Amino acid sequence: MPRAGLSPDVVTAEAAALADEVGLDDLTFAALAARLGVAVPSLYKHVPSIAALHRRLSVVATRELGEALADAAVGRAGPDALRAVADAYRAYAHARPRLYPATQRPPEEPEHVQVADRVVGSIFAILRGYGIEGEDAVDATRMIRSALHGFVDIERAGGFRLARSADASFARLVTALDAGLRAWPADSAKE
Repeated sequence: MPRAGLSPDVVTAEAAALADEVGLDDLTFAALAARLGVAVPSLYKHVPSIAALHRRLSVVATRELGEALADAAVGRAGPDALRAVADAYRAYAHARPRLYPATQRPPEEPEHVQVADRVVGSIFAILRGYGIEGEDAVDATRMIRSALHGFVDIERAGGFRLARSADASFARLVTALDAGLRAWPADSAKE
């Protein structure tokens, strides 16, 4: 019989907290069971495998990121929206540095697709303010996501060791993205 109060959501929430402490790669059912005060087999009553747990964590992290981006974009347009969303993206990666990598997992289940669409939807909304839609919006979204993820991933790994402030470099990155979006070529998808 499952432990009272334990559910897939409770197991996932505790796994997310543990991932914040040890990282996704070091998250094990044994460590999670110890944290919850149960035997490892008890976890299988709530989550069928470590792979399934990682999928659930990806949904959680992607939902949190999507909420942060959507909140940042509300009432903003153009460069102001871009800067707010970029700052929210970076802030999320800083707040949950060991869970953040779960946001990069390709969505498989319908719930994950839905929360991933919210992340992309926030970026599409920004792009409409620049007059970028359709296939061009897909390309521009990939550019923005690649730039933001690349920056925060290098930053999380401690890769920015030069004397210049990472904050100043990030501000320049967002300014360059804005310039690129303002100069976005029409019908570039036909190349």
